[in-house]
Amino acid sequence: MENETKILVLIIGAGPAGLATSACLNRSNIPNVVVEREDCSASLWKRRTYNRLNLHLAKQLCQLPHMPFPPNTPTFVSKVGFISYLDKYATKFKISPRYNRNVKSACLNGDRWIVEVENSASASIEIYSAKYLVVATGENGEGVIPKIPGLVESFEGEYLHSSEYKNGEKFAGKDALVVGCGNSGMEIAYDLSNWNAKVSIVVRSPVHVLTRGIVRIGMWLLKFFPVKLVDRWCLLLAQLRFGSISRYGLVRPKMGPFMHKIVTGRSPTIDVGCVGEIKSGKVQVVPSIKRIEGKRVTFVDGNTKIVDSIVFATGYKSSVSKWLQVDDGDLFNENGMPKREFPDHWKGKNGLYSAGFGRQGLAGISRDALLIARDIVSLVCPRKA
Repeated sequence: MENETKILVLIIGAGPAGLATSACLNRSNIPNVVVEREDCSASLWKRRTYNRLNLHLAKQLCQLPHMPFPPNTPTFVSKVGFISYLDKYATKFKISPRYNRNVKSACLNGDRWIVEVENSASASIEIYSAKYLVVATGENGEGVIPKIPGLVESFEGEYLHSSEYKNGEKFAGKDALVVGCGNSGMEIAYDLSNWNAKVSIVVRSPVHVLTRGIVRIGMWLLKFFPVKLVDRWCLLLAQLRFGSISRYGLVRPKMGPFMHKIVTGRSPTIDVGCVGEIKSGKVQVVPSIKRIEGKRVTFVDGNTKIVDSIVFATGYKSSVSKWLQVDDGDLFNENGMPKREFPDHWKGKNGLYSAGFGRQGLAGISRDALLIARDIVSLVCPRKA
C-alpha cells in the first residue's frame, strides 16, 4: 500500500496506559510507535481535570511499571505532581509519541492491522501496518452528558461536562447544580461551595462514601482477609467517621464498597470535605432531573429549583467503536469496551490488546502494560520470555 509505514507494535493513546505499555516494550527492545490525537501526552490529566484534583489512592497504587515515585512524594499526589511524574516517565523510557494523530479506522488485513491516521498538524493521512495493535485510549475517551428533556432546547444558563471544569471562581454567588456523586461530582460540589456558590448535587443512585484512609486500610486488609469481611470493617469505620448519612440523601448500596467495585466496576467515592458541606446545609442533595424549562429544573420528586449553571460529572465513554472494526480481534463490544471482564480483558485475537480498560485504575493500567509487553515479547523473542 502506498505511503504505508510497517511497524511491529502500534500503541494508540499516549495517556498513562500507552506510556506504560511503551515503556515496558522499550525495556525489552521491542520497537513500537505511540500515536496520540492531542498535541501532548496525558491530555486527560493536563487538559480535562479540575485544579484541586489529587490522586485519591496512595502513591504506591498509582505508580507505573519500573519507576516508583520518589520517597519524598506526598502519599496522595497532586495533579501537578502526577503530570510531572508522567513527563519524567516518558523521558526516562525514551517514549516519543507522534502527536496530532487522530485514528480514523483500524482493520485486520491478513495477519496485520491496517490503521488509517489523520495527521491534523499537516492535514495528511498516514497508514500504519502493525503486527500488534494496543488500544490504550482507555475508558475515558469522551465525556457523557445525559439526554434530559429541555436541556439543549430551553436551558438559559450554562452547562458543561466535568472535563471542562477548572475551578468555581466564575460560579461564585450563583446557583450551581452538579449532576453525579462520584469522586468528580462530590469534589466539584465541594470546590463550588468553597467559592461561595449555592450548590445542589444530584444523587441518582446509592453510593459508598469513604475517606482516603479507610480505602487505604481496606486495600491493605484485602491482602489477608476475604472481601466481605473487609467490607464489614470499612463500613464500621465509615459509620464512625460520618455517622448516618442516609438522612441527607446519601444511601449506601446493599453490597459493601469493595464487593460493589468488583461486581459493578464503580469505586467508592472518596470524601474530601463534601459530606461536611452536605451536613451543614451548604450543599443540598437532590434526586434525578425530570426536565428543564428555562432556568427551572424539575426533579423526579416533583420539587423544582432555579439554577444558573449545571456541571455534569456523569462520566465518560469509550470512543473505540468509532474506528475499530470490533469483530476482527474478538476483544471489544459495540460500546468500545472489552467483552470479557477483569482480569481477562486485556488480550484478544490476531495481535489485538487493550490497556486501561479493566476498571482497576492506575494499578490496573500497570498490570495491563506488564502483561501485554510480556505476551508480545514471548511471541517476538521466545527466548527472552
